[in-house]
Order: sequence, then structure tokens, then C-alpha cells
Amino acid sequence: MAVYFDHRIEAPESSDAPCQLTWHSTLPVLAVASKSPSSGGNVDLYLQQGEHVENCHVERPHQPMVLHWHPLKPVLALGWENGEVVLLMHPSGDQTVLPGLHTASITLLEWSSSGSRLVTGDQTGVLAVWKVDARGRLQGNHLVKHEYNKPLTCCIFRPASPGIDVAMLARASVSGDENALDMFSWKGAPLKMGPQEGLVFYVGSADGKVHSVDEHGKTSTLLRVDGSIKTLFFVKKREVLAVITDTLMLFQYNLVAEGEAQEFMKAKLSSKPGQNVDVVWTENNLLITASGEPTIRLWDLERDDNYILSLDETLGFDRGELINCMSYCSTKEILAAGTANGRIAMWKMISSRSDAKTQWKLQTPTEIEGNVTQLQWGCSLNLLAANNSKTVLILCEHLMSAHFSQQVAAVQLTPTQLSIANFSTGVHLALQSDMHIKGVCVTKDSVIVWNGKLVNVYELSGTALHNTGSFLCDSHVVAVHDENLYTVEPNKVQIRTPQGTVKQHLYFSKAEGNPVLLDVCQSYLVVGTDTAHIQVFDLSRRDAKAHCKTKNLADHIANLGALRSVKCNASGSYISILISQVNGRLDHKVYFYDIEMDTLTHFDFFTGRPSSSVSQPEESEKEESSESELSGRSPVSHFWDESEPRLFVCETVPVSSETSSEPFLDMVDVSVVTLFCTQEYGLLLHDYYLKPSGLQALLALDVPYYYFSCKPGEKDVGSTEALKSEPSQFPHMVSRRALRDFVGLESCEKATRDAMLNFSFYLTIGDMDKAFKSIKLIKSKAVWENMARMCVKTRRLDVAHVCLGNMGNARAAKALREAKAEPEPEAQVAMLAIQLGMLEDAEKLYKSCQRFDLLNTFYQTSGQWQQALETAEVQDRIHLRSTYYNYAKYSESMGDQIQAITFYEKSDTHRVEVPRMLQDDTPSLEVYVSKTKDKSIYKWWAQYQESQSKMDAALHFYERAQDYLSLVRVYCYMGNIQEASQIANETGDRAASYHLARHYESHEDLKQAVHFYTRAQAYNNAIRLCKENGLDDQLMNLALLSNPEDMMEAARYYEEKGSHLDRAVVLYHKGGHVSKALELAFSTEQFAALQLIAEDLNENSDPALLARCSDFFVSHSQNEKALELLVAAKKYHQALELCVTHNLTITNDLAERMTVTDSKDLSREARNELLERIADCCMRQGSYHMAAKKYSQAENTVKAMKALLKSGDTEKIIFFANRCRQKELFIMAANYLQSLAWHEDPQILKTIIHFYTKGKALALLAGFYEACAQVEIDDYQNYEKALDALTEAFKCLSKAKDASGGQQAARLADLQHKITLIKKFIHIQRLYSEDPQEAALLCEALLQEPKLDPPIRIGDAFGFLINHHCQKGNLEAAYHKLEELQKLLPTQNITCYISQASLQALHSKMEVFKGRGGRAGVTEEDEVEEDL
Repeated sequence: MAVYFDHRIEAPESSDAPCQLTWHSTLPVLAVASKSPSSGGNVDLYLQQGEHVENCHVERPHQPMVLHWHPLKPVLALGWENGEVVLLMHPSGDQTVLPGLHTASITLLEWSSSGSRLVTGDQTGVLAVWKVDARGRLQGNHLVKHEYNKPLTCCIFRPASPGIDVAMLARASVSGDENALDMFSWKGAPLKMGPQEGLVFYVGSADGKVHSVDEHGKTSTLLRVDGSIKTLFFVKKREVLAVITDTLMLFQYNLVAEGEAQEFMKAKLSSKPGQNVDVVWTENNLLITASGEPTIRLWDLERDDNYILSLDETLGFDRGELINCMSYCSTKEILAAGTANGRIAMWKMISSRSDAKTQWKLQTPTEIEGNVTQLQWGCSLNLLAANNSKTVLILCEHLMSAHFSQQVAAVQLTPTQLSIANFSTGVHLALQSDMHIKGVCVTKDSVIVWNGKLVNVYELSGTALHNTGSFLCDSHVVAVHDENLYTVEPNKVQIRTPQGTVKQHLYFSKAEGNPVLLDVCQSYLVVGTDTAHIQVFDLSRRDAKAHCKTKNLADHIANLGALRSVKCNASGSYISILISQVNGRLDHKVYFYDIEMDTLTHFDFFTGRPSSSVSQPEESEKEESSESELSGRSPVSHFWDESEPRLFVCETVPVSSETSSEPFLDMVDVSVVTLFCTQEYGLLLHDYYLKPSGLQALLALDVPYYYFSCKPGEKDVGSTEALKSEPSQFPHMVSRRALRDFVGLESCEKATRDAMLNFSFYLTIGDMDKAFKSIKLIKSKAVWENMARMCVKTRRLDVAHVCLGNMGNARAAKALREAKAEPEPEAQVAMLAIQLGMLEDAEKLYKSCQRFDLLNTFYQTSGQWQQALETAEVQDRIHLRSTYYNYAKYSESMGDQIQAITFYEKSDTHRVEVPRMLQDDTPSLEVYVSKTKDKSIYKWWAQYQESQSKMDAALHFYERAQDYLSLVRVYCYMGNIQEASQIANETGDRAASYHLARHYESHEDLKQAVHFYTRAQAYNNAIRLCKENGLDDQLMNLALLSNPEDMMEAARYYEEKGSHLDRAVVLYHKGGHVSKALELAFSTEQFAALQLIAEDLNENSDPALLARCSDFFVSHSQNEKALELLVAAKKYHQALELCVTHNLTITNDLAERMTVTDSKDLSREARNELLERIADCCMRQGSYHMAAKKYSQAENTVKAMKALLKSGDTEKIIFFANRCRQKELFIMAANYLQSLAWHEDPQILKTIIHFYTKGKALALLAGFYEACAQVEIDDYQNYEKALDALTEAFKCLSKAKDASGGQQAARLADLQHKITLIKKFIHIQRLYSEDPQEAALLCEALLQEPKLDPPIRIGDAFGFLINHHCQKGNLEAAYHKLEELQKLLPTQNITCYISQASLQALHSKMEVFKGRGGRAGVTEEDEVEEDL
């Protein structure tokens, strides 16, 4: 909790009542204006403790009207009643008077954001803009002057748009962003880098106009409203201008373009008429007003919500106390308000997220005298100036001082008052000092207070305090031990008497620094210096002696900025240290210096782990959970136990809260962590828990208690108080809470306390045997109960059994023994926790092992029904209905019938439970039945009404329940048979129809009885009536509708009767007795019935029946039906003969059914024979694919291939050949493929070669290569490819075996001759480019070769010579060759052998194609000529 020290300003005697005050935005300097109707006014400057700045006094015979500080420099602008404007410099007091432009009272002064411009305005509407240099000095005359002819009321500068982020722009340029590169270009406008000062401003006037003035000084009217403008606000993130008038009308405008504003909101703000109104607009769009009422009004503009803040009488405010003024500190998020009764109320903002309503918490008020008329927060977050119309007070925030030692605690209440509690005697006192207390230190006999300049010593005797000493001392920290006081001065610590006499000096060198921190524990004093040195002194003797060497922590701790706190343990063996880092942030670690070993260790609360610790495998799960809960935190205070040197405690807060403006005293998420610190085991976590909400700060640890400070009127529910005083006179400010191990042992003797400490220590290190030995001699049940509680933490159920036995708790022992049936150890430990009343631990354990069923039961038994319902609905849905049922039973027991009904319905037990619950309250039950829509409840209520002989009501609810049986039953009982029949006929309800049929049968109405038996589908009863009464016609229909048993019974009836045998056959057939139906049909020669029966026969029928039926159908020329039956009877050979004889088509389905798959039916040879016969039939009917399939199944692949060849399915032929991989099949497939257009499909060509190769038919392959060569010559004139093909043919034929009796040699010779001729021709073609004449001679010689054609076409050779003569210009020779070729090939078109160029040359020069000899080429030549 914070207290505020009030400093009254040291105003000069000439100053009158203050009228205005304003803080500088960055400096702790306050300007106060005073005015007097007779003598004029003055302005003075004051420092943060009210000191008057002598040089800065301005006095005029006129009243000061406006004060406004420069935003950066210590320059104050003053506006006076006569139009004078003065710039006052601090601290020199230099004054600069602006040229006399204004002649009327100044109404506004406004600086631009950087202070380069000053706007002044007066009562007559004259506005001027002045330029100020970087030092805050005026530069020349005014820049701009405008006259608006109306009083100017307010002014606001528009913030500049954010500058360009150059670093981001550079990264974008490197990555190739063209826009970013263009912005860096020298050709464009210069970059606007960094924040720019906005020079555009808006001015409001008394006639409701808002004028806009741009950076060049040009003015224009932006908007106009009704009434005088009181204030202007600019919302930067939305580019919105808000206008508030003197009648508290709020307008909001969007600034869409230069000189244009669009209104989008208009609202009336509530206020008390005739009062001056303070208006605040926060960054999160909260509009706050105070207008002399007991409340403050707030408007949340983003959520369109409004609410009020009121004063609380329980905190010390008076009823109806009026609020005059207010000030909001955005950094601290505190709203301060001044009241007419001299109190300052402060509300702390708790939640300001955009998705939640803002919450405020009212603090304890600060009281000053007078009527507070003005408040303003200063540049420092701890300064608040208040004007009470008589003087100005500067309130300086100070954290309350508190100290605990030797069972005495002192806590500061007000700046001058302490609350003192002596826990050993139970006395509670108050100390009122005449100075502002900045520090306090107590022992069992004394209380020492100081303010940094003066130290007062008080003796504590009984129920009184006596001042025993007072002396001046500039020490900001004081410690006490016995009769000695310890104060600090530069480079030394002074040991003084209570009267201030110096007894001894403890010196520190310059390198060791100045002492700034002191702490005493038992007989040891620890000193911390401003250079991070620490030193411990032994105080047990007459003079203080050094206990160890001075230690420089900067050598061992990286990034050390300064020491925050140092503490020493009771034996002087360990020092704990808190530090701040170089950047000023709190360090996450607590450091421990072992004096004897000269080592430094730490516990890091950011990770939740110490720097080193002994491994404890049995507590690994506990360590993991503790690390997760301790991690992400930072220590804020620490203490050692006053008597136990191993026990250490500290407070921690979340890391995110380190830099928060909220004091950690007011935080909720503050944890208290206890550690054991020893040389052997290092740092061991003992306990941790969240600080209860009623407590503030940890004061000390003194086994068996923690001691906390608390707010007045608030108290921890788990605290133990033993102080006797009247709460109204002395509010309790200290609360103590027992350590976890000492709950129930708070008043134990020292031996028990030491034993419990050893027990806790051994338990922490995991040595249960030593822990058990340390307390085994203790007879106290509380000790054993405490150890049992520890067994919950350590999960040692074996030790828990012993503890429960010593406690005599048989019920808990039985429950624990039964819990061992649970497989999860956590569930067993949870039962122990429940028996010991540790419900929170039990809840955590059930959650950790995910036994949500047990957790649900736990919530129910502990009365936590909401948690039970949530658990059942989310995690334990298997028990959801039972949970609803149990909660309904609980609600019923509590008398909440409405809640019980709701959950009985959710548990789906309302049909029974609700009538039971309401059985004694018939009207309520009737109302419930009427409202519900459950048919079961309607039926139950109808039965109840029927039992009460209320037949009409019963019929009504039976009808709503749609219980037609009951309706028919009641109508029959009432004799209304017609209504009963109508219901049965309309609804078709079987039960109702059956009941009505029984009724008709009992009354011998057989026709109606049979009818309703039929509607009820009770066919056996209807058949019974028909047989008994000879109703043969109806019997047949009923039997067909009934089951097979009834059909057989009716068939036997017809057969025995001898009439309607056709019906008997049908019924035997429908009833499944086919043999009997066939026998009866054959015996009575009912051929139509036989056909119907045969349609239902299949392979599962009796083969004898099938054969008999097939013979019947053959005899009656129904061959297809006979074929089906033969196949079904597995008479495959007869079926095939029938197909051949009568030329029946075998379908795919039929062929598959005749394919025998089971080797038991036929042998392999017989099966293959049958399949071949099927395939032969398929071949005859043209089903080649089916035939190929059956041949293949019969393992006759050659016939299968032949069938495929007949089908012409090339793809399947290729697939089958590759699948079978037989030489013969390869050759057959290749021969087939040669019949296709293989020269057009390269894939077929490759397949032919592949198949001949796989079939090793090299002679055939050679023949194929010869065919390929001839195709190349005939179609493409490609002799080179033809040569390659013939060469391959020669190779293949050479490798082939000669089985032709010498013909192969002749083929080889022929091939060799062809190869030789083609090689010559190719040589001639290649030689032509080098020696055309020689090539022509060789070609002439080639024409003389015998058997030239077909290896070389005659036309190709002549064409070569003709082309040669044409190229050489010897057209006559070319013509002779052409005539010779025409004679050799008289029937062919010879132009295909000659190039187009040669043909054109012959035609144009010699006109060779006009006579008879060229007739064959005329058409071609004409076409060539046309093309050209």
C-alpha cells in the first residue's frame, strides 16, 4: 500500500489565493498562478517538495489568465488579463515579453508538439502564431495573425503522420521492392524520415465555429455547432476530431480531406447545471466528466456504454460528498478526484482491454484540508498537485514502511502514523510522529523511525511508547541491534547509541563504495554498498568485528547493475541478495553467498530451478509441477527465519509485472516461496503458494508463522490473530499465517518445533526414514496429522498408514485401504487428501491422473455441484445423466422443486421421479403434466385418472399420449364399439386391432373378428377362425400373408379336403416345401404351377428335382429353361449336348456356372475336357473371347491364341502372348501382327521383332526385316535404312538353323547380292557431291548389273542420272534418259523418280511433255507449273 506525503508550497508572503497550477511535462517543476481583485496577480515556480524558486517570480497589476509550459524546454508561457504574453525561463527567471499584438484578455496559449510554434488568442478573437527556437527563445514578430471577431476558447494541434521507417524501407529495397527503390530515388521528393512536427491546428470560438489553420498559416472554417466550444480532442488512430460545447454536447467528426469534416456522432453528456465541468479523454476512448456531483461519469465510446464511479463510505468518505475536479494519469492508469471535504479519491484501472468493460477499484483516500478545486499529475509518476483554494499541496507517493523483528511488527498507516503490534504480549499500539516517516525499524524493546534527516527512538514498555532519543542524521537507512543503532554515511557505517552518540565506525574503502543497505539478523549485520560489495559483521561482542572479507559481487554476477536488497541468516553463514540489472530491470534470480565456502549460488525463478541441487528421483513429478508453477516469475522481497538458519522465504511476481506501474503489494498473482538452504544439499524447494487476497506484503518469517501486512478492515481468512485492541481505534495491519507443516501446532513447545523443522527438512530432501525418526517420539495427534498431510505431498502411502494409525482415524484408514483398488497412485493419494480435508490437493491429484469420474464424485460429495456438472458435461460424459440425477435429488432435498424437475428431465428420469416427487401435491402434478409434452407421462396420468374412474379425463390423456390400445380398451369397456372400431381402422394400431378382434370374437361377430385379426397381423388367429367356419376363400389370402408354418397348415387343410389342390400346390411352394409342391403338381398334372415352381429352383435345390423338371421342360420344348435346370443340377455334358442339338447360345453367366472350380466334383482331365467342349461351343457361336478364356482355363493355350486371333483383339493377343511366354504363341502373334499396318505404328513394329526374337524364329524375323527394307525403298527411298534392315536380316538368317534342305543358302546369297547393290548405290549418292561425273559413270555401270530391281528401283537410278544431266545443263541427254525410263516402265508414273527442278527445266527449255512420249507426266507437270 502506498501513502502520500503532502508538501505545502513555500509561497511568498505577497502571494494571494492560488487560481491555476500546471506541471511541466518532463521536469518536476510546478507553476502556480495567484490573483487578487485589488493587487493583480503573480506567478511562481516550485520544486517537487514545495521549494520556491526565488528567481522565477512574475508579478503584474493584472490577473494571470492562462499558463502553459513548453513541451520540452523549461519555458512557461503566461497570458495576462491586459493581453500581455510573457515567456518565463526556469531556473534563471529571464522574462521575454511578446510584442503587444493583443489588447484584450488572453484566452488561449498552445504549443506545438515540439515547441517550435506558440499560438496565442484573446477575448476579441485575435489569433497569432509565433516562432520559437530550439532553446525556447522567441524569434522575431508573429508569423501569422487572424481576426475571428469572437472570443477564442480552445486550440489543439493535429499530430503529424508517422514518418517513414528507413530501416524497413532499406530492407524492402534490398529484397527488390520497386516502390521502395523509387522512394529512395533522388528524382522524387525527399524522404520524410522520423517523426515530423504537426503545424496544422484547430481553433474553437464562442460562436460554435472551429477554424482550421494549415502549416502555411491559411485559415478556413472547418465546422460549426450550436453553443460555445468548451474543448477539442483529436483521436489520432481514427483521425477523428471531437468537439464538446459549454452545454456538454459531444460531436465527433471524421476528417476526410483538407478542409472537410463529416459528423458521425452526436450525444448529450449529463452534468449538474451551473457547475464548472472537468473533462478527460483517455487513450482507450473513455470520456470522463466531473461536474460537482457525488459521482464521476464515464462514457465508453467504443462500446457505446456509460457508467458512474461513486465514493464508498466504508473507506472514509462522507455521504453525499461532492467531487469538484479530477486528473487522470495514463501511465499509472489512476484517476484522481478532489472533493469539497478536502479528500482526494483515487480509482485504479483494473481492466482496460478492448474486449472487456473497464473496471475501476477505489483506493483509500488521502486527506488534505480545505475544498479541493484543482488537481494535476506531475511529470514524475509519484507527484500530484492539489489546489484547495488557500494554498497548493504537492503529494509525493511513498511506499509504506514496515518492519518485523523479535515478535514486534510496525506498519505505516499515514505519513506520520504507525501501527505497532507486539505478538508476544498481544498489545497493539499506535505511534503518532511529528515528521513524515520514511523508514521504521523495531525490536522487542524499541521503535526507531526516520525521515532521512532526523532519527527518533522510542522505548516500548508495556502498553506505552516513550521517546528516549532523537538526533539529526542524513542516513536513509537505519538498523538496530540491542542498544545500538547503525546508520550510513559515505564510505562508513556508524554505530550509535539511542541518543545518537557515535560509538564505532565501520569503514569501507573507496573501491568498496558507500554503504546503502543494512540488515540485522540475530547477532549479524550485513552491509551492501553502491558498488555491489557486501560485508558481514559479528555483533555478539562489545565491538562489531568483520565476520568475513568484503565480497565484490560484480566479479561473479554478469550484467549486475545495483544491489536491491541484502539479508543475512541467523547463523551468519549465508547472505541472500536481490539485484537489478544494468538496464534497470529486476533480475529473475535470488543469489546466495556461502560465507564459509566462499561460493555464490542462485535460484532462478524464470526457469523455476536452482543453479545446482541434489537429484531426488522419487520427487521428479513434484519437481516438474513446481518448476512449471514457479517459472516465469521474478523475486521482489526476501527474508530469513529469525532463528532457523536454513529456512528462507521470498515473494515473487510474474515477469510481465516487473515493469508494471502497479505496486506488487496490490497484485493478486504474488506467490510466497520457501526454500531450505544448506551446504550439503544446496537449495531445496520447501513450499510455495499464492498470497491470499486479503494480505499485502510479506514482513518476516518466524517459525511457526509467516507475517504479512494487510489493509485496514481486510484480513486473511487463514490468519491467526492474538492481539487485543479495539479495531475501531487500532486497525489491524499485520496478519500471520502458519507454515504448512505447523498447521495445528502453532503453540507447540520449542522441542516439538525443532522436531517439525527437521521433519520438514528431511521430507524436502526425500529422506522419509529420517523424517519419520525425527517425530516418532512425539505423541501429539496434530503432529501425526501434519505428517499425514505431508504424505499427500510426498505420495508416501506406507507412511500415511502409520500416521493414520497414530491419529486413531479408522475411517480414513479404511478409505485409504479401499482406494488401493484404483490403478492410479494419484487417485489413491487423493482419497488420503480427502480424508484429511485437503480438498484442493485432492482436486489437483484427480485432475493430474485424469480420473474425471472420481473428480466428479468428489465434487458431488463436497457439495461443489457446479464444478461437478461442468466436469460431467466436458470430461466425464459417461456419468452425465447420473450427475444430473444426483443434482436433482440434491435440489429436491433442498426444497428446490423447479431445479429438481429441470435436472430430472436432463437425466431422463422425470417420467418416474417427478410424479413421485409431486405425488402429494396433485395440483402441481396436474400443472406439470399439462405443460409437459412427454407421452409416457400422459399415459401414466391417464392410467391414474382411469384408476380414479375419471374416464373422460383418461380418454383425453390417452389420446394425447397416442395410446390407441388403451383408448380401444376403454371404449370397449364403456360399450362404444363404433368409436373403438373407428380408432382401430384409422390408426392401424396392431395392439388396438387385436384387442378389438378378441372383443368381436367373444361376441361371435366372425367377419369383423377376421378383419381386425388381419389388421393386427395376427394371421394365425384369423386362419383358425376361417378353418373352423369353412371360410376357404379368405383362408387362401390370409395364409399367403402369414408365415411359412401357417401356409403349410393351410396347404394340408386344402389337401385333406381334396378341393382347391392348386391352392395347396401354391401354398406348399410359398411355404418352402418345394418337393411336396412338385410331387402334388406332377400327380395332378398342374403344368402352370410347375413352371412357377421351376422359376425358383437353383443350384441349391435337390438335383433329382432339377433333373426331373428339366426332363419335363425338354419334353415340352422349353429348351432354355431346361438348359438352366441342367446347369443348376450340374449336368454339364447334357447341357452342352442340348446347346449343340438345339443351337442354344451360351451366355457368359452360363459358361461361368458350368466352369467347375472344385476338384472334388471332377478330375483335372475331365474338367479340361469339359472346358474345351464349352470353348468349342463358344467358337461355333462366335464368342471368341469366351472361347479363348475357356481354352486358357483348360490349359490349351494354342487354341486360346487361335480364338483370340479370330477375334482380332490386338491388345489381348499381345497381352496373352506375353503372359504365356510360349514360342509357338509368340510366332502366332507376330505373324498376326504382320497382317496389320505395322509400318504406320512403330510400337507394333517393335512388338513383331520382340515376339520373333522370343519365339526364336530367326528365319521369319529375317523375312520381316526384308519386308521392312522393301518398305523403306518403296515408300521413303531411304536406301540407308533399307541397308540396315537387310544387314539385320542377313545376321538373323545366318544364325537360323537350316531346315529347308539348302534353300537357306540361296536366301543368304540373294540377301548378300541385294546388300552389295544397295551399298554401290549409296556410294554413288555420297560420291556425287565430290565427283559428279564419276558418280554418273558408276550409275551407268550399275544399270548394267543383273537383277538390279527390286533391290534398287530402276526409276531411282534413272532419276539420279536425269537430275545429274539437268544440273549440268545437258537437257538433251536428260530427255533421252527420260524416254528410256518411260520405255522400261510404261505403266508407271515416272515423275515420282525425278526432282521438281529437273522437271521444270525440261518443260521450259525443250517442251518435252507436249508429245506422246510425255503423256504420263503431263498432268504432274501441269500441276507443278500451277504450283510455281
